[in-house]
Amino acid sequence: MPLAEDKITSRYSISAYNPGEIVVNQTAYRESLILSPQTIHCPWPVLSVDELNESNLQLVLDMNPHVVLLGTGEQQIFPDSRIIALFGQRGIGLEVMDNGALCRTFNILVAEDREVVAAIIQN
Repeated sequence: MPLAEDKITSRYSISAYNPGEIVVNQTAYRESLILSPQTIHCPWPVLSVDELNESNLQLVLDMNPHVVLLGTGEQQIFPDSRIIALFGQRGIGLEVMDNGALCRTFNILVAEDREVVAAIIQN
């Protein structure tokens, strides 16, 4: 599904989403990835919400975002409460959603110049 493009001046934005695939700047990604308006890290070695831990989230935390969008695949799956607390202790908002919702939300926040990072699990 192509996404409507707003005036996005960031280096990276999501241009389309299909189940199992996210298109960033016309490049299709089928692996888990971490995305901010200025950086992309792929592959991100996380295949499920159950694999999340402080170690594999450290890159996200080091980016010092105001909000993290956690995409959990085709369905919204909440992580363990320890993961939610990890973000709360650092004053970082965590929004958990399916990947389709994440794609739409990411572009909106980027267009608003928000400090957002998307952690996207492709399974």
